[in-house]
Amino acid sequence: MQPKKPLESLILTIRGHKVLLDVDLAGIYGVPTRRLNEQVKRNADRFPEDFMFRLNMEEAENVQLSRSQ
Repeated sequence: MQPKKPLESLILTIRGHKVLLDVDLAGIYGVPTRRLNEQVKRNADRFPEDFMFRLNMEEAENVQLSRSQ
């Protein structure tokens, strides 16, 4: 079993906001990312309007590149 990353290392700054990606949040809770997203979608009215946002293609590519290094 490999050691878990410290929470601070999972926090990214995107659009001037400190964020956790769905994949990392799902990992923290020990659930599949797909399941986390299903539950968020099903319970969207429980979250503030500014609680989450989707990355655009450029942002997603930049995150993917930075995480693969």
